[in-house]
Amino acid sequence: MARKTKEEAERTRQQLVQAARQVFHECGVSRTSLEKIAKVAGVTRGAVYWHFANKADLFFAMREQVSLPLLTRLFSLLLAEGLTDPLEGIEQALNEFFYALEGRPEVRQIFEIMVSRCEYVDEFATVQADISKSALDFLGKMEVAYHRAQERGTLRHGLEPRIIALDTWAFSCGLFHNLLVGCPNEAWRRQIPEIIAAHIALRRR
Repeated sequence: MARKTKEEAERTRQQLVQAARQVFHECGVSRTSLEKIAKVAGVTRGAVYWHFANKADLFFAMREQVSLPLLTRLFSLLLAEGLTDPLEGIEQALNEFFYALEGRPEVRQIFEIMVSRCEYVDEFATVQADISKSALDFLGKMEVAYHRAQERGTLRHGLEPRIIALDTWAFSCGLFHNLLVGCPNEAWRRQIPEIIAAHIALRRR
């Protein structure tokens, strides 16, 4: 019986996380109440507070459900052991991210909520700090990958890993925002792997 109760509680929690993603995306975070999320999830408002302290806590859970597995995958590609050319790991990680953004609706919804449907004030100020930390973690691991490429002689002579990591990060942000606002040029969207390959080729010795 205890196991069933635990399973039911986890099922309710997942219903709430999925409902939060739906309502945050449709209404915006500031115009979303916990009552509305509870209604969409088909549970009581009390059930929300049983699992989450407040709306920010629910937002964190919603984000982590999608972003943590994705970041884990990206980091494993960036710093994969045994690569002859660590630049391949950077290229694979970038391709994986944009493939997820384009091909997985829940990933796209999460990023659209974070970028255009949330105001980072009051209790959500900590959310922005957490998002920034994830971006800086990605940047740091990318710099490590560029250092490895330099050590293995695959990085073009004269390039400084820290600077080109920042450049690749800025390049990725540009692609990301263009995709997120709905670039109307479908041919351009299909060429993202070639765009990424060209970016990495400029760094290869």
